[in-house]
Amino acid sequence: MSEIRNAFVAFFTSLKLTVVLLALSIILVFWATLAQVKLGIWGVQQEFFRTFFVLGKIPGTEIPLPLFPGGYTLGGFLLINLLAAHAYRFKFSLKKSGILLTHFGLILLLLGELATSLWQKEFMMRLDEGQTGNYAESTRETELAIVNVSDPVWDDVVAIPTERISSLDTIQHPGLPFRVVTRAYYPNAIVDALPSQTEPSKIPELPVRATRDIGTRSVVRPQPITYREDQRNWPTAFVELVGPEGSLGTWMLSAMLINPQTFEYGGRTWTMQIRPERKYLPFSLTLLDFSHDRYAGTNIPKNFSSRLHLHTDDGRDDRDVLIYMNNPLRAGGMTFYQASFDNDDKTTILQVVRNPGWLVPYIACVAMAAGMVIQFCMHLVGFARKRSKASTRAIARTSPSASPLT
Repeated sequence: MSEIRNAFVAFFTSLKLTVVLLALSIILVFWATLAQVKLGIWGVQQEFFRTFFVLGKIPGTEIPLPLFPGGYTLGGFLLINLLAAHAYRFKFSLKKSGILLTHFGLILLLLGELATSLWQKEFMMRLDEGQTGNYAESTRETELAIVNVSDPVWDDVVAIPTERISSLDTIQHPGLPFRVVTRAYYPNAIVDALPSQTEPSKIPELPVRATRDIGTRSVVRPQPITYREDQRNWPTAFVELVGPEGSLGTWMLSAMLINPQTFEYGGRTWTMQIRPERKYLPFSLTLLDFSHDRYAGTNIPKNFSSRLHLHTDDGRDDRDVLIYMNNPLRAGGMTFYQASFDNDDKTTILQVVRNPGWLVPYIACVAMAAGMVIQFCMHLVGFARKRSKASTRAIARTSPSASPLT
């Protein structure tokens, strides 16, 4: 057992392992940079860095094949290598305090990236001047929203993540008097209106057909998943509702459909749609004014900013805030950035980011910078002392010797 343990220690503390991992990381970054032209930033993150292996497919099949270690694998081994080297090879001393602090910052940076990849969420919030909003919408994630709209004052909403829908599970929510059964799910599909004179041979054959509402007059064409920043995926599902008395019908639901589909059941009115995932805020924001400055004589944006009023239920944190480039609002564990605007200059678009580990990279960079400065100063002081001693010895050798008295 001791030989196996020593072999593991020797492997994970090896400087050769560090060099190999850094070389593989450089290759991964270079490869991902080339792939970014096709996949976009988000796609590269998912396919190269936030995965254990970069996957390909066996030609002619859909079988995944590992091609190269991904970001999680390389980052994990680098973290283990660094921790093991400090545990078994490095001994703490004042002379090495700068190196230790730099390595500590590097460890924090790796852990911070892991936390970001696991827990960071991005949303968008769109507000017209005078409009008040208390939720932001995801740019990529969707949900199935089933809403009881019978009460004129409030809506009873049941939101089901599309992960549950895509798994084809049967869902029985306590807030619903019926079961939700997914019969088919497509992560990306185009929905078109079915022309009245369409030939049956030109309609794509799907295993499920809608029996209710707009789905009976539509054609669904599944598409490959896209990762490009300028394109969107349109999740589409065929969902059957089953009550105690039996099936209520099958609906075709798609993120492409702007308006929800309405039906009656149990003496109540319901709506159902696939929409962007919503993140409800612990406060509300009202857009008071949006400003869009341009360079004189051109339509090139110079600056754009949003003046908003933040309102909380208890009123203790009510205040006006100004969001502009490099000056975000941080509130409720989220950060609001000025992202874009509409051409009418009356609508602002805010990027909302929830990242619990947003401070970690800053702390890591400060620690690494301080460590390098400390190490440089120690070497500088040591070099100055050696030069001083060398100068003293040189002066002693070149000075004339004292002559004895006669």
